[in-house]
Amino acid sequence: MQAGKGDFELSMDELRVVSQYAVESAEEVLSVFEETNPEDLRPRLAIEAAWAFVHGAARTNVQRVTALDAHRAAKEVAGAAAEFAARSAGDAAAAAYLHPLAKATRVGHILRAAANAARAAELTAGEDPAEGEALIERARRRATPTLIDVLRRYPRAPVGKSRVAHLMQALDSSLCTPCCGVRLLRLRES
Repeated sequence: MQAGKGDFELSMDELRVVSQYAVESAEEVLSVFEETNPEDLRPRLAIEAAWAFVHGAARTNVQRVTALDAHRAAKEVAGAAAEFAARSAGDAAAAAYLHPLAKATRVGHILRAAANAARAAELTAGEDPAEGEALIERARRRATPTLIDVLRRYPRAPVGKSRVAHLMQALDSSLCTPCCGVRLLRLRES
C-alpha cells in the first residue's frame, strides 16, 4: 500500500496481522451479543469477513459493509454489553481498512476492538473492572512484534473520557512502552 507524504508504508501482510489481532478480541465476546439477539447475524458476519481477509482473501467492500452493519446492530440491540460486543465485531471488520496516516485516531483501528470487547466483558460481569482488565491483558499478550511495530508508527491513542477510551489508552501504553507492557496499567485509576 503506497503511503502519502509524511506518512509511512503499511503492507497487506501487516494489515492482516492487525485484522487478526482485532478479530481475536471480538470473538471473545461475540456470544454476549448472540445470547441477547440470536437472530441478528450482523456481528458474526463482520467477524467472518475479518477472518476471510486474515486468511488471504482480498480486502473488499465486504469488510466495510459488514463493519457498518455490525455497528448498526450495536445501536439496535437491547443491553449495553451486547452493544459493545457488536461494536467490537464491527471494529474487527473495519481493521482491514487501517490507513497509513500518522493520526492518533487511526489507533482505534488497531485497538478499539479489544477495548470494546473488554467493556462488554465488564458489563456482563456487573461492571467489574477486573473482567475488562483481564481481556486487556490477554490482548496485550496476544500482540505480536509485527503488531507492535505497526502500532508504534502511529501517535499515541487519543485521550478520551469514556471507559472504552481509557481501556484503549491503557492497552496502547502497555504495548508501546519500552518494556512492552511488562506491567498492565491500573485501569481503575483511569
